[in-house]
Amino acid sequence: MISQLPLALRWPRRQRFEHFHPGSNVVTLSAVEQLAYAPHMPWLYLAGPSGSGKSHLLMAACQAAIQGGRTVQYLPLASIGNKAAAIRGVAGSEFLALDDLGAIAGEREAEHALFDVYNQAKAEGAVLLFAAEILPAQLGLVLPDLRSRLGACQQALLKPLDDAERRAVLRKQAAERGIELDDTVLDWLFNRYARDLGALLDLLDRLDQASLAAQRRITVPFLRGFLKESEPGS
Repeated sequence: MISQLPLALRWPRRQRFEHFHPGSNVVTLSAVEQLAYAPHMPWLYLAGPSGSGKSHLLMAACQAAIQGGRTVQYLPLASIGNKAAAIRGVAGSEFLALDDLGAIAGEREAEHALFDVYNQAKAEGAVLLFAAEILPAQLGLVLPDLRSRLGACQQALLKPLDDAERRAVLRKQAAERGIELDDTVLDWLFNRYARDLGALLDLLDRLDQASLAAQRRITVPFLRGFLKESEPGS
């Protein structure tokens, strides 16, 4: 059951508001923070492509709501088998965050389950926060009433950070660890490694440990050897 997962597994340490790098998404970040801290704000539907930070914001909002004393559930629908049962299972929580909403499109039972949970949450004064890659009207939902309910939520678009913004974040995070990443290293990294910011920051954590253990600076040869050893095919 989702509710039985240890908090350390449910809420990764980096998935907090203070670790979100908004770029051009300042207004959207503010809207999510307000929803997490103020129960009576309009429900929110986040739309944006993979890597734009949707899951980060949903989990950050859940952690903030927990700190505010509310009961919370987070559902990553794309990774759940019986989606209808999982959705019905979170009914009654005070703060619900449903991620990857497009995963239920066309699954009539799951759509009906979400419609029922939506109505129950509205009646009980709970808060719903949704995320998907596209807007409700584009999801391909078969239940018109659910499409209408989702369309009535406040909608916010998320844009991924561009390469210059990712570079700036990575350089800043490295500097805070006492690591200097020169342009040659960043050029090599961005040309050959996943550009998702979360993946890049996780890599930086591992590089920091490896460079300290080897007592070496992070250079292109060091980076090439590290990736070859730790991630064959990179």
